[in-house]
Amino acid sequence: MENRNINLSFTEHAVRLDLISKVKGAAAAENYFHSLPATAKNRFTYGALLNCYSKEAMEDKALLLFKEMEELGFTCHTLPYNNIMSLYMRKGKLEKIPSLVEEMKERNISLDSFTYNIWMQSYACSDDIDGVEKVFHEMLEKDAALCDWTTYSNLAAHYVKAGLTEKAEGALKKLESVMDPANREAYHYLITLYAGLSNLTEVCRVWDSLKAAFQVTINISYLVMLGSLRRLKDLEGLRKVFEEWQSNCTSYDVRVVKIVIGAYLDQDRLEEAEAIFKDASTRASRPFLSGMELFMVYFLRRGCLERCMEFLEAALSISKNEEWIPLVSTIDAFLLHFEGNGDVKAANELFNLLKEVSSVKSVAYNLLLRAYVAAGKTDPEMRRMMDEDGVEIDDELKKLLQKVCPS
Repeated sequence: MENRNINLSFTEHAVRLDLISKVKGAAAAENYFHSLPATAKNRFTYGALLNCYSKEAMEDKALLLFKEMEELGFTCHTLPYNNIMSLYMRKGKLEKIPSLVEEMKERNISLDSFTYNIWMQSYACSDDIDGVEKVFHEMLEKDAALCDWTTYSNLAAHYVKAGLTEKAEGALKKLESVMDPANREAYHYLITLYAGLSNLTEVCRVWDSLKAAFQVTINISYLVMLGSLRRLKDLEGLRKVFEEWQSNCTSYDVRVVKIVIGAYLDQDRLEEAEAIFKDASTRASRPFLSGMELFMVYFLRRGCLERCMEFLEAALSISKNEEWIPLVSTIDAFLLHFEGNGDVKAANELFNLLKEVSSVKSVAYNLLLRAYVAAGKTDPEMRRMMDEDGVEIDDELKKLLQKVCPS
């Protein structure tokens, strides 16, 4: 833009800095900020950089910048404090949030809805429901208009977690009374939270209300509803909603199918799960690798390594032209299996398959080493093999390697 002699406004510089941080990271955002003329370094651009540090949980840099902003008079409003509170939440330093709130009050800086909600969340994370309610009541007394549907959603979630069913239902009723009927996201939260209360009747009622409010029910809504029915183990309801989605969907989303397959596998309905998988494999625009992973994990947890290997081999065969990165849950299932049984022969077979996939080469060695440790076996060549394969040895691999290949 500068090369075309386009002068950006102060707010446009801030927007650009924010975009740079999202696309290129914090270092690039810093460089852009430092390249700005002095006149463009105002509360907007400082605020954008502070937001970047907060999202990246860069505590030292965020606090230094906040102090600098304070000296420049740029912290006399809510947003900088909200950024620091968000940072402390990410770092798990919940105890620091109340003192920030008190500082805001001393400086006569108004607390907004976000401030109150994150303050409530800090107490909820410490299982302090009395603290949550204290903040909520202060919010009501200060300005009831601040209590929008997200406030009641957060309050209900805290009550659900604490097992306070009656209070949670009261908060959900209030949520429904203040929400915009055209707000799809609010319906999603209602469905999810009622599922958390094991209230199938209310889940179905809100689902019907959602469908009545919109001409088209989108995939994300089906994801929410099917996920809730899976949680409630309502396979019949799930089957009906899934069939409805299949009849109406304009974009085939395998995430929807994964939820349904997972629900059937949860209840050992393998035949139905496999039938849905086969059908989805013919409809999906790309290889349904994530669906295969569901079956790998299912068979591993039931000790059926042979069936697991069938799906693994098929996934590797299909993914030769594209990099396949298994989900963390899939990797964990493999690691847990071999850590528990010490089946070195099977571990070697799996290792020979997985080491061909560069994205999981370290995982392949991890599971092989775990199997050796569980079996009490050693291999003096293991360290050399890892070096030749260019495997980066982290702390976990280092500990396993010391047991299998003592130096």
